[in-house]
Amino acid sequence: MDNQKFEWLVAKALDSLPDEFHERLENIDVVVADQPTPEQLKSVRRKRGETLLGLYEGIPLTRRSRHYGLVIPDKVTVFQKPVEAICKNDTQIIAEIQRVVQHEIAHHFGISDARLRQLGRD
Repeated sequence: MDNQKFEWLVAKALDSLPDEFHERLENIDVVVADQPTPEQLKSVRRKRGETLLGLYEGIPLTRRSRHYGLVIPDKVTVFQKPVEAICKNDTQIIAEIQRVVQHEIAHHFGISDARLRQLGRD
């Protein structure tokens, strides 16, 4: 899939979030990268053989104090090549992008991987 279409699908997934989430998306950029950098891979705990499809980097809303300000935006990155590698067709890619965007935005709201598993969202 070409990069432009993939980026459009990520934007569409972000737009499909409920309004109550959009209203609270503060100081955050959502971007697409081909692959995670070595630094990004080192920054997360993964199980052996687990593929990194997306990454939230920042301060979750639940950990921001009233002194939070004048900081660079938080960042959600969706990794195109790993997403494509685990999917067989465009329909699966679209669904996986939606899942990854929701998962990483959940981290922005302070929801951990463990809690996402409990909720059945991972």
